[in-house]
Amino acid sequence: MKIIRVAKECERAGAYYVRMAAMMHKYQIPLDAEIDSHDGENCHYILALDGIYPVATCRWFAVDETFAEIGRVVVLPEYRGKHLGQAVVAEAEKWMREAGIKKVEISSRVDAAGFYEKIGYRFNENGKPHHDTFQCVYMEKEL
Repeated sequence: MKIIRVAKECERAGAYYVRMAAMMHKYQIPLDAEIDSHDGENCHYILALDGIYPVATCRWFAVDETFAEIGRVVVLPEYRGKHLGQAVVAEAEKWMREAGIKKVEISSRVDAAGFYEKIGYRFNENGKPHHDTFQCVYMEKEL
């Protein structure tokens, strides 16, 4: 398994593929909701590859010089349980630290909050929960 920082358009396509394959059909997410205004040139992506096959991903973007948001942490169903979600988040956090980010926040699905707690995220009671496709809570971590 290889974890990479996406640098090429074809790698970003791999990140989008994982998100679409694992989330869109299962949760009936429209394309314009899955690929949103945060995606694109100013967003950073991590991709896990099994050989040449993209299997897990996440994205992050800076809100300001010391604060960032991480999201779209997705692992293909057949690769879950192999700690790939944790691996892509860890690489994103490393990249954020290198960029001077001190604090990171995520809008987590309620049913995924336990995953983030295990890797050091804490509930942010001041965050605004939203209920678009999922019931979500805000979580944060000091880097």
